[in-house]
Amino acid sequence: MDYHAPWWLPGGHAQTIWPALYAKRHQGPPPQFRRERWDTPDGDFVDVDFLNAPTLPGQPLLVLFHGLEGNSQSQYVQAFADQARARGWAFAMPHFRGCSGELNLAPRAYHSGDFEEIGWMLARLKAGHAGPLMAAGVSLGGNALLRWAEEMGESAAATARSVCAICSPVDLSASGHAIGRGFNRQVYTRMFLRSMLPKAMRKLAQHPGLFDGERLRAARDLYEFDNLFTAPLHGFRDTDDYWQRASAKPHLQQIRIPALLLNALNDPFVPAVCLPTAAEAGRWVTLWQPAQGGHVGFPQGRPPGHVFAMPRQVCDWLAQAL
Repeated sequence: MDYHAPWWLPGGHAQTIWPALYAKRHQGPPPQFRRERWDTPDGDFVDVDFLNAPTLPGQPLLVLFHGLEGNSQSQYVQAFADQARARGWAFAMPHFRGCSGELNLAPRAYHSGDFEEIGWMLARLKAGHAGPLMAAGVSLGGNALLRWAEEMGESAAATARSVCAICSPVDLSASGHAIGRGFNRQVYTRMFLRSMLPKAMRKLAQHPGLFDGERLRAARDLYEFDNLFTAPLHGFRDTDDYWQRASAKPHLQQIRIPALLLNALNDPFVPAVCLPTAAEAGRWVTLWQPAQGGHVGFPQGRPPGHVFAMPRQVCDWLAQAL
């Protein structure tokens, strides 16, 4: 990836926080979405936001999976939708359960290894779209997307031409411990828990006895949250079991469609030392590991800056498979 951070945003934290809050997300008017609600096989629902634009015969479809507690208003979703619009592509962003503004119904939420949910969403999107499909995932969504490609192997090509994981914690243990220390714990962990804890408590009110509410209220990092909520609700023994089994890194060589892994080396959430090497990735996987960019930041331009560069280069790469 050809990326150089602006001089006025030095370091991974600045390149993460500023773009999420202040950088320009789209070059034209804000993308407009239309929402569809899909019933899931287990009696729940998910909400899918589609770019509200004319559809054309054979038009490519870009599917984007959001990160932890993301939604269609996240800066990276807006930027990718804007990029799809500029290219004449269709665009869809499925919300993981509970992330669309309304609490889901089932006694579960979503997690980093949710490849079966990813597969169901992609299959339905492919069935409803005549043109080629490409998929990208940001952070948590990218790891789950890679797990889908790994599990599907050669059969993934029947659904997606290419996939990309952006700033994804493919070694969940390394990233989970990194976000639980120092500045990361004080800023990012608190930010995530401020959203996740109330939703979890609403889930407990919906399904009494689902987990120990008093212990969860006392959780102060993602390790504790995952141990009490994410892991047991989704079939894992505990946090360590979840982080090990859900990580995409150990299985990258099972991928059989073009896959791009983009990780900045100064990402506060994803330590550079845990990133895969070319030998670990296998021949279907391309690694982009620029020195700077932060976590899903990659700002450019004069203040307040913009976040167009990364989606443009990712879409250029994805389009090669068309």
